[in-house]
Amino acid sequence: MKRISVDIGGTFTDCFFAWDGKYIESKSLTTHHNLSLGFNAALDNACKIAGLTREQVLKEVDSVRYATTLGTNALIEGKGPRVGAIVTHGFEDTIHLSRGKGYGEGLDVTEQGNMPNAQRPDPIVPRRMVRSVKERVDSVGEILVPLQKEDVRKQVRDLVDNGAQAIVVALTNATENPSHEQLVLETILEEYPAHELGAIPVILSSQVSGRKGEYVRANTTIIDAFLYEIMFHALGQLSSNLRDSGYGKPMLVIHNSGGMAQSNSTDSLQTIHSGPVSGVSASQHLAETTDIGNVVCMDMGGTSFDIGILPKGGVKHYDFQPVICRWLVTLPMIHLNTLGAGGGSIATYDRIHQAVKIGPESAGSDPGPACYDRGGLNPTVTDADLLLGYLDPDNYANGVIKLNPKRSKFVIEDKLCDHLDLDVIEVAKVIKRTVDEQMAIGIEMELRKNGGNVDEFTMVAYGGNGPLHACGIAYHAGIQKILFPPFASVFSALGAGNMKPLHIHERSGYIVLYEPIERKLFDEYERMNEYIEELERKGKEDLKRQGYDTTHVQHRLEMDMRYGNQRVTTSVVLDINRFNHVGDVLRAIRTFSDVYAKRYGKGVEAPEAGVRVQTVRVATFIDTDVVHFKELYTNHKRTIPPAKSHRKVHFVDENEPIETPIYDESVLSADYVIHGPAIVTTKSTTYLVEKNWRIEPTPQGAVWLLKENVKAK
Repeated sequence: MKRISVDIGGTFTDCFFAWDGKYIESKSLTTHHNLSLGFNAALDNACKIAGLTREQVLKEVDSVRYATTLGTNALIEGKGPRVGAIVTHGFEDTIHLSRGKGYGEGLDVTEQGNMPNAQRPDPIVPRRMVRSVKERVDSVGEILVPLQKEDVRKQVRDLVDNGAQAIVVALTNATENPSHEQLVLETILEEYPAHELGAIPVILSSQVSGRKGEYVRANTTIIDAFLYEIMFHALGQLSSNLRDSGYGKPMLVIHNSGGMAQSNSTDSLQTIHSGPVSGVSASQHLAETTDIGNVVCMDMGGTSFDIGILPKGGVKHYDFQPVICRWLVTLPMIHLNTLGAGGGSIATYDRIHQAVKIGPESAGSDPGPACYDRGGLNPTVTDADLLLGYLDPDNYANGVIKLNPKRSKFVIEDKLCDHLDLDVIEVAKVIKRTVDEQMAIGIEMELRKNGGNVDEFTMVAYGGNGPLHACGIAYHAGIQKILFPPFASVFSALGAGNMKPLHIHERSGYIVLYEPIERKLFDEYERMNEYIEELERKGKEDLKRQGYDTTHVQHRLEMDMRYGNQRVTTSVVLDINRFNHVGDVLRAIRTFSDVYAKRYGKGVEAPEAGVRVQTVRVATFIDTDVVHFKELYTNHKRTIPPAKSHRKVHFVDENEPIETPIYDESVLSADYVIHGPAIVTTKSTTYLVEKNWRIEPTPQGAVWLLKENVKAK
């Protein structure tokens, strides 16, 4: 295997480099003005370790894969083109009316409890940029009012005259019959051919989503169009950089559905959160191959803190109508809860609560935390960690970044000490305690929401700041077992390298598997199989278009199911791909009941209320080589290694600093055990072992962090 996988975050660009059994991790600061510069720096560092040149590597490597948060940042900052929308006549206000809870989507729980004062986000498509065409398709796809090309031409010209730089087409019931949307596209291309300078991107809702729901489908298409330009230029810039360095294969982009595809087969919206999703996918692979049971993923980087839940068996939770920023969309996306709490998160004084607030604003990579000495003027979590003695100012990020404690002290004194009436060290402790509590609350909320008991979960912690804050987070969340996986600081990049080519297609369908009043089981097998075959065909065409050998294509059938008139649907993965007799229907119902009982408790299943299918979904994929994880448990007799040095370290619950042993990465061997308090500094991260905790490394490089009275297994 020769593979490069990159996770471009808000602060650092992480690179995982696999070369004929040799695995190398590398980091560089993210260069937001030109992402390829940060990529080149991270790759050059990895090549130097491997004793190779960048040109040699890019000529021989099998693939280069990118995961990025660029689209997320663009949405937050509101940077994008002016988008116009074409809708069905009479539906001009659907987008702006949204739904009853539209004011609250994307707000936290406190703000949702005060809806009268909630502020709606500025619409991406203002009402003046919406035009309608006279056409109508009914709910089963029959054309009631044919579309006229002249009507389309008139509305398109009007939008272009008003400055539209991208056009969204979201017609009613287009999921059942997309012919009118396709006719609009055909008409626009006649007016503005793709080869002419005046051509503008046109996004059809029927191509972006196969689900019913006019508002959500239109929203999804609008955001996809809004991100199109920035993703086109950014990915084009990265692709050009690869070609200039001798890489001749297509660039691969990670999707938030847990798969990947070539950039020309990637919708902009599919790249949202693709970096954190890569970490969840890597955690799933780890859980499946090492039998560590229920897992809560924790990815703490420089800008954000991402939480994912993996019940035993490695089944990921999906959001099928997630909220991105303040917008409800409809696309399959691995479920994540993202908090604005990373190493670069800015600490401010909250005058209302008279307390420290962490994030969501981040210092990013430029200027970065104050201690980076690059012009940062605000205190961050990293500044607090440095003053508490956790970080080595001369050996941070393998010595690439020299930290300046004087800058950290200055900004904390300037911004926080007077407000809190505390000295610098006490304020740094408050910052550390606050950020740990904030992340622990996020984990507890996710576990409760998904029916999980904290005592039954192992926390898999990764990201550059994961090992530094894991003890504090686990203490507040009540977790007693933490696992830092191999290559923890670039684990999401590793996950990007393990991704398989995958496309997900779905369509809404009202299918009753069991009708309780008539006590009748579903028997329209041909109709069901036609749905499935159509979705399989779309997925296979996607992979064929990218040059994959379709003889290796596999399909996974999933359905969103519910009991009777319940509002909550449950996604169920079936072990069949066709329905041929009553036994297949009963098998699907039994699978649903088992999944439902596992999630919500035995005995709550209610098939007597009826079983209904809301959505049919097919995941089409090809298995590829992956980085395999080794056994995480060992019976090695362990000894305590000698410390490399000692320094005074301030711990949150201790009044006085403690003379703490400092180790380097040579002690991360299965022969050793390290009892807290202790610090282990490696080239890419820092492990903080607090009192009553211990470290037990494993042979492949994974590290257990355990309560003193707890065993790994």
